[in-house]
Amino acid sequence: MPGSGDAALRAAAERAESTRDRNLPQFDDMPVEGDTANLRMGPNLHDDCLDLLPLIGVWRGEGEVVYPTIEGPYRFGQQVTFAHDGRPFVYYEARSWLLDEAGNVIRPAARETGFWRPQADETIEVLLTHSSGIVEIYYGKPLSQTAWEFGTDIVMRTATAKEVNAASRLYGIVEGDLAYVEERAMAGQPMQPHTSARLTRVVG
Repeated sequence: MPGSGDAALRAAAERAESTRDRNLPQFDDMPVEGDTANLRMGPNLHDDCLDLLPLIGVWRGEGEVVYPTIEGPYRFGQQVTFAHDGRPFVYYEARSWLLDEAGNVIRPAARETGFWRPQADETIEVLLTHSSGIVEIYYGKPLSQTAWEFGTDIVMRTATAKEVNAASRLYGIVEGDLAYVEERAMAGQPMQPHTSARLTRVVG
């Protein structure tokens, strides 16, 4: 559509009005560069991470969790951070909280943290550790400049963690927002949808 690119740029500029000057908290006495979730601040993004450039920032919004072994679906709020310190990896963190039907917070929910490590062949290694005792290694590639898909190669869990055998994730930038869907094979069930969310940029 003629002019649609210009409209997208204008929309992105409008969204950035409230986020362009925000960043992660910084410690002035750190002897090394701190992480930045804002491409306008801090060290330059490493060339190896350019495929992940659209993700850099802090994103916040809502999603839904479903699975045959839970009563749901449940609504949840979530904040996802993609940050870097200039080296060839991206730091990732996600914090979630359960919501009631009115959107009020019930309690904290899932947390996960890890690193996205782009490789020379465009493969991206993703290492995730969950607060529930699960560690996952994903491999994937960009599907386009604004979409990324991953599947687990290895899932490990502690003795007290729930059974998880495999997972896949699809991330995409949709009208300036970060959207994703996750499928899981766990608790004796085959691979199927588990969580999805759409998040708005709040930093970067």
